[in-house]
Amino acid sequence: MENLKLNRTLFAIGMFVVVFVTQVFLGRIGHYIASVISYGKIDPYDAFAGISIHHIVQMVLALIIITVLGKLLKIDFYLKPGDVARGKKYLITFTSIFALIAVALHVFMYINNQLPVYTFPLDKRNVLGTLGFQLLISGTSEEIVFRALPVTMLVYAFGKSIPVKGHVTLEVILASILFSLAHTKWSLMPFKFEMDTFQIVYSFILGTIQGVVYQKSKSIVYPMLMHNISNFLMVGMGYLFTALKAITS
Repeated sequence: MENLKLNRTLFAIGMFVVVFVTQVFLGRIGHYIASVISYGKIDPYDAFAGISIHHIVQMVLALIIITVLGKLLKIDFYLKPGDVARGKKYLITFTSIFALIAVALHVFMYINNQLPVYTFPLDKRNVLGTLGFQLLISGTSEEIVFRALPVTMLVYAFGKSIPVKGHVTLEVILASILFSLAHTKWSLMPFKFEMDTFQIVYSFILGTIQGVVYQKSKSIVYPMLMHNISNFLMVGMGYLFTALKAITS
């Protein structure tokens, strides 16, 4: 029995590393494809086109991997609607609370002159392009790569879901760690590691919430919608309060 537990633990550690490397690989391929496509006429400030291509490429590749693994290993990555009633409940509750938090945060930043600074003009093309990316592509891609893939494969490696506290499981926590790492800047040669503490904590918390919803609703659809909506609200509020600041200054 002890040997079985040890083997499972080692297998899970190996799976964690494999998933991490796979996520890095998918991201690098996405960046490469985006770099060879000319989109300057569509997006001269590189505000949305490049990152959209990157996310679409990594999502498509991840879906191919998931399809192959699902058939070979006979495992379910929960790409279907799942428990619709529970999923809708989670989505409505999350969106309501997050909207209030987003407004409060931007009011605070507005008062303290800490609103975001943009590297592109807030014209119609850039605003619609970036908001379109956040609402349709960002969470859709990242939930496939950073939720469905790691959570499911870690459960497979452990042999079962591992409860930690309440509805939070070990595989969800590990997937959230990987999601947080994706929001850092690092390299091995030369060695470099840069991170924004707020972004890391923010990513981990939201990743954990979305991971719980993924497992409880048995569907990636609701975490996708939560992710897209939260990104849309944060970016959209930034634009709204920046415009308000310009008007009142």
